[in-house]
Amino acid sequence: MALQPLADRIVAKPEEAQSTSPAGILLPDQAKEKTQIAKVIAVGPGKWEPGTGKRLPMEIKVGDKVVHSEYGPNRFKQGSEELLIMREEDVLAIVKG
Repeated sequence: MALQPLADRIVAKPEEAQSTSPAGILLPDQAKEKTQIAKVIAVGPGKWEPGTGKRLPMEIKVGDKVVHSEYGPNRFKQGSEELLIMREEDVLAIVKG
């Protein structure tokens, strides 16, 4: 099942949390911090501009790595894979490099 986001929404796959500490100690699942970095896998067409009826282009593209707000995205499980669905405004930054 493929997801096609609507309006200014994006679908992203969260990055895996670190499984070891900086000192090399293995961390149990409860101690892992949830990462706020995700890779964009689908982008909506953009939202409608009020009054003009034109679509505003999306700044985010498929393949971008983004930093998102902690409470903005909706978590969605597709099989064994966890995905995030969020609005473009929930993205705080695009990771370059």
